[in-house]
Amino acid sequence: MNPVPLINHPCTVCCRPTSMWCSRCQSAWYCTPEHLQSDWPRHRKECVPATHAQNYNIIATPPPAEQQVIMVSAILFSPEEERPRIITVKCRPSQVPSQGMCPQPLVSGHFPDGQAESIVLTQGLNGEPLRFPLHLWYSPTALSRCAPINRAIYHITSGAAAKAWCGTVVVLKFNGSRRQGYSDAGSNDLPALSAYFLAYK
Repeated sequence: MNPVPLINHPCTVCCRPTSMWCSRCQSAWYCTPEHLQSDWPRHRKECVPATHAQNYNIIATPPPAEQQVIMVSAILFSPEEERPRIITVKCRPSQVPSQGMCPQPLVSGHFPDGQAESIVLTQGLNGEPLRFPLHLWYSPTALSRCAPINRAIYHITSGAAAKAWCGTVVVLKFNGSRRQGYSDAGSNDLPALSAYFLAYK
């Protein structure tokens, strides 16, 4: 019987001899699970999964953090439809801390050219501040081409707007004036939106 040779590598954190490694990449050595945990923020950037793992002397690596996708109700104003309707929009958490904590709505699929820009409505009817600002996503291409005219917006404004709104519009509702997240938008948001579309020039 051939004995298995004892592998002694220095711990990545304290340099103590160890025979345990990161189970994911098998190239970083740690003498305790606590050292792996404390070094994980640095090590995760270089940790590439090994092609085939062995099952001895392994410290379990914390799994990479999975991003939570948030689902919220939004209002879709489609050019082809007579009335707005409620849809579900997925939002991905912000990956850039400097951009704040508000999740990023995944709305580009609602726009034919995949491009969308946004504005934030902070005032409703008669200039009253909105407790929950509205986040409007629209197609800059459709607006500049003046086509196609949005029939759903035309319908809620009874055709009285000074200028017709063109292209798709998706409206999300912030969960407060700080705009750090979204809550469900609904039909109670239509009066403020109608006032905005009526004033659009």
